[in-house]
Amino acid sequence: MGLLMAWSLTLAMVDAFSVLIKLPTRLPGIISLVVLGDWVLSFLALAASCSTASVADFLIHSRSSFCEGTLCTRYQLSATMAFLAWFLTFSSSLFNLWLLPSLNV
Repeated sequence: MGLLMAWSLTLAMVDAFSVLIKLPTRLPGIISLVVLGDWVLSFLALAASCSTASVADFLIHSRSSFCEGTLCTRYQLSATMAFLAWFLTFSSSLFNLWLLPSLNV
C-alpha cells in the first residue's frame, strides 16, 4: 500500500505541474504508463486487502485472546480501506484504458 500512496502522490504532482505550465499530459505514452502502473498497483492493492481481511477473519474466529481492545476493529477497517483503494485504483485504470484509444488521433 506504500507503493500505491507514492504512485498517487506522484500522479497528483504531475497533474498539478501540467496545469500550472499548461502542458497537456494526454499523450499516448504517458497515459499508457499510467494505465500500466494503475493496473499493477490495483492487483497489489487487491492482494493487500485480501490478506488483511484473512488476518482479521482469523483473529476474530480464533479461540485465543488475540483480539483484545480494538485490534480486530482496526484490522477490519484496514481491510475495508484497502478494498476501497483497490476499487478506486482499478476504476482509474479502466477509465484510462477507455481514454487511451481516443488519443491515437
